[in-house]
Amino acid sequence: MEDEILIQLEDAEISIDENVVLHNASLTLHNGEFVYVIGRVGSGKSSLLKSFYAEIPMRKGTAKVLGYNLLNIKKKEIPYLRRKMGIVFQDFQLLIDRTVNKNLEFVLRATGWKKKDEINRRIEEVLENVGMPNKGYKMPHELSGGEQQRVAIARALLNNPKLILADEPTGNLDPETSEQIVSLLHEICKDGKTVVMSTHNYGIVEKFPARVVKCDQGVLKAFKGRDDTLIRNLRQ
Repeated sequence: MEDEILIQLEDAEISIDENVVLHNASLTLHNGEFVYVIGRVGSGKSSLLKSFYAEIPMRKGTAKVLGYNLLNIKKKEIPYLRRKMGIVFQDFQLLIDRTVNKNLEFVLRATGWKKKDEINRRIEEVLENVGMPNKGYKMPHELSGGEQQRVAIARALLNNPKLILADEPTGNLDPETSEQIVSLLHEICKDGKTVVMSTHNYGIVEKFPARVVKCDQGVLKAFKGRDDTLIRNLRQ
């Protein structure tokens, strides 16, 4: 559906143990949107993304993601929630003891794929999508940081999720490579995915404008507009 709501938070609270990370958090995210989550280190950006895949609990208010109510999600439901999204980490989290193809095959088999020809075809498709054709035989240590992150994005795309969560995906990359990765994520969004990307790199936000929300002093703030005033506001 064109206007499907994938994430709906209303006055939600995110807590780690007894510590409240964000409170009164409200956010509605529709199909096909690109949203930056910005803020200082330790402001709650990663915690917000982790709450979307039920790594950190949501408490109070309304918290719905991909049809699941995060306030009362059962433990056995969490793997099914996570299969409906793709997650990209700052540190890539590739299995270093196997090739790119074997990394991707591992995920597909773990999520129920069985036929070898279908697995191979899907791996070829996602590597093509991220500009990494013919690199499937490489080991992770043979790839640059940017190439490893492209493989991580390919992994996130394997099960054709509606939602991509990218947690500081450029944090370990140089500026030029960072721009290439963010450009790729925007292209993926244009192809119909919803992308939520956390970052504290405001230069990236300036160069590749999109909707912005900010974690600041325990509150999730929304911004409107894409002009210089917005960027100045972000830097405050």
